[in-house]
Amino acid sequence: MPTHSAQPSRPVEGGPHRHRQVAESFGADAERYDRARPGYPAELVRRIAAASPGPELLDVGCGTGISARAFQAAGCRVLGVDADARMAALARRRGLEVEIARFEEWDPAGRSFDALVSGQTWHWIDPGAGAAKAAEVLRPGGRAALFWNVFQPPPDLAAAFAAVHRRLSLGPAAELWERPVLDAYAPVFGTAADGLRGTAAFGEPEQWRFEWERPYTRDEWLDGLETAGGIGRLGPGALAELRSGLGAAIDALGGAFTMRYTAVAVTAARR
Repeated sequence: MPTHSAQPSRPVEGGPHRHRQVAESFGADAERYDRARPGYPAELVRRIAAASPGPELLDVGCGTGISARAFQAAGCRVLGVDADARMAALARRRGLEVEIARFEEWDPAGRSFDALVSGQTWHWIDPGAGAAKAAEVLRPGGRAALFWNVFQPPPDLAAAFAAVHRRLSLGPAAELWERPVLDAYAPVFGTAADGLRGTAAFGEPEQWRFEWERPYTRDEWLDGLETAGGIGRLGPGALAELRSGLGAAIDALGGAFTMRYTAVAVTAARR
């Protein structure tokens, strides 16, 4: 399991956290989100739980509870915080305690935690205010672990998907398929690390990386298409064209494929 220093990064101008309406649109189909979004590798969950001084865990931007359920299975006691009541409702039905608020404005009411995690969410949170709130709610020695799944597509699939996006004039999305996606995520990781550094409350952030993979059928991949940031906001006609084009590309490759992922955690301990 590689460990890397989380290098400083120039703040992203107009970063994702300034476009919260995108993040808060995912709850429009919370069942699809919970069904189609990939989970996280067991090794990541075990490493974070083992590095925390105790079992009390706060899941920031918990959504439908995809990562929270994994931490519960690992023996953690989890409280979720999410801004979207629709996502929180589904998480509660699956057994998670959730409070509804934007994390930067959430009132911990004097509670503290051994670990704070955030899966595929921290880029929607103001990096400075979020890190300051994390420092407030973590006990000394408590661990912040902010993690993302980054897909690593097979080259033939990446080329085919990029061509479909280009044909539909979806240039920014096409670029994700045309270069290593870890490169595109580097500013996200750097901004998260800089936020933790800026509080002076954490030790030097590290990156923990975990390789894993998941097979997809054509229908499974298309089911998750609308859970990607921005895609679900396309008009019905454009979305139908995109689904048709991507479906044809997958069919041309045999109707199924295996997506490799790198799960990257930006993590630091509370001083």
